Amino acid sequence: MISLRIAAAAAAFSAALFAVWPGSWNEASAETPSTGVSAPDLSGATRWFNSPPLSMGALRGKVVLVEFWTRECINCLHVLPHTKALYERYAGGGLVVIGVHTPEYDEERDPASVQAAMQRLGIGWPVAVDNDYRIWNAYGNRFWPAIYLIDREGRVVYRHIGEGGYDRTEERVRQLLGKA
Repeated sequence: MISLRIAAAAAAFSAALFAVWPGSWNEASAETPSTGVSAPDLSGATRWFNSPPLSMGALRGKVVLVEFWTRECINCLHVLPHTKALYERYAGGGLVVIGVHTPEYDEERDPASVQAAMQRLGIGWPVAVDNDYRIWNAYGNRFWPAIYLIDREGRVVYRHIGEGGYDRTEERVRQLLGKA
């Protein structure tokens, strides 16, 4: 009986270790398991910055990059220069970047602090403040940072979790914009 408990604990520990071990997500796992799924709407934000509230219906016909982030996440800060580069390169060509600020900690819920962080970090694209996790849950998201690419028909066609994969993400943006 004790050896069964030890085996179960070891299996649980191994699964947890795999889930959090740096680099355990590879390029293959960055893709959504099923493509063509309609992107959830962006309703439920408690506040919007740099834009009036946006909806996926109104964004139909555009390529959309939705990035889940939070202002105190070091991995989000590491990804930010790459998101900025995509925004600067492709916003004029039809890419819409939308940040979804979903707080990990209670102190990250303050909209004024989110706005101050956006100014300090130079974030000029629309940001939805998702304090109630409505957008987060609609996407079934569980990680910061996470990027979702949505095609012109409103389907999620790509997802990347965490840092890295920048070239692959840009390649997918270019493909969706017809610039490959």
